[in-house]
Amino acid sequence: MGPEGSSNSFKDAAIDFTAGSVGGVGLVYVGQPLDTIKVKMQTFPTLYRGMVDCFRETLFKEGITRGLYAGTVPAIVANVAENSVLFAAYGTCQKAMMIITNKEKAEDLSALANASAGFCAAFFSSFTLCPTELIKCQLQAMREVQMQSITTNSGHQMIGPWKLTQKIIQQEGIQGLFRGLGSTIAREMPGYFFFFGGYEATREILTPVGKRKDEIGPLRTMIAGAVGGIVFWAVIFPADVVKSRIQVSGLSGSLLPLILQISRKEGIRALYSGLQPTLVRTVPATATLFLLYETTKKVLHKLCD
Repeated sequence: MGPEGSSNSFKDAAIDFTAGSVGGVGLVYVGQPLDTIKVKMQTFPTLYRGMVDCFRETLFKEGITRGLYAGTVPAIVANVAENSVLFAAYGTCQKAMMIITNKEKAEDLSALANASAGFCAAFFSSFTLCPTELIKCQLQAMREVQMQSITTNSGHQMIGPWKLTQKIIQQEGIQGLFRGLGSTIAREMPGYFFFFGGYEATREILTPVGKRKDEIGPLRTMIAGAVGGIVFWAVIFPADVVKSRIQVSGLSGSLLPLILQISRKEGIRALYSGLQPTLVRTVPATATLFLLYETTKKVLHKLCD
C-alpha cells in the first residue's frame, strides 16, 4: 500500500472513529433511563414486580438525574469509547473482509461479511467498554446494593463516578476496573456479529432497486439500526445478565457455568430479567446511533474530499 492508500485508510478510520463517537452520545441520552431499569432488574430480579414498577420506584425515590440518569457520565464515556473504537475497528475489519472476499468497495460486502467484520471489531472495543461499563452499572444499582447490605460505613454512601473509580483502584488496583472483561468479550463478539449482520441485512432489504445502501434515507436507516439492536440484545441477553452481576454483585466465575448456575437456582426467566426495558430502549437508541453515525460519516467524507 502506497502513501496515498495509507493516508486514505487513516482518514477513513478517523471519520469512523468520530462518527461512532457522535452516535454513542446520542444513544446514551435516548436510552439511559431504560438502561438503568435494565441493570436494576438484572442484578436484583426479585426486588421489582416488573419494568413499570422499577421505573416508578426509581423515579420517585431517586429522581431523574440521580435515578433514571444515574451513571450518565460514565455511560457517555463508555459509549463514546466503545462506539468510536468499535466503528473505527469495524471499518478496518471491513477492509480486511474486502481483501478476503475480493470486493473493491465496502458497499459490496454481504451481510455475512459485515457481520464477521463486526465480530472481530468487538474484541477491540471490549477493552475500552469494560471499565466504564463497570462504573456505570455500579452507579445505576447503588441504592439497591446498599439496601442489600447490612453495613453502614461510609463506603456505602452515594458517590459519583470519579470517587467510585478511585475507590475501586485503591481496593483492587487497575485490574479491578476490568472485572467482567471475559464476560464482556463473550457478550460483545457474538452480539456484534448479529448487530452488524442484522443492520446490514435490513439495509439491503430496504434498498430500492438501482440505489446504494447509503442512499436509503434517514427513516430506513433508523429501521435498520433498530433491527440490529433488537437482534443484538435478543442473542446476548443472558451473557449481559451475568456481566452485570459480576460487575455489581461481585459474582465470580466463567460465563457458561454462571449461566447454568443462575438458571438452576432462579430459573430461566432470571436470565431474561430486564429484557423488556432493553428492547423498548434499543429501538429508539440504536436507531439514533446509526442515524447519527451514517449522517456524520457522510458529512465528514464530503468535507474531507
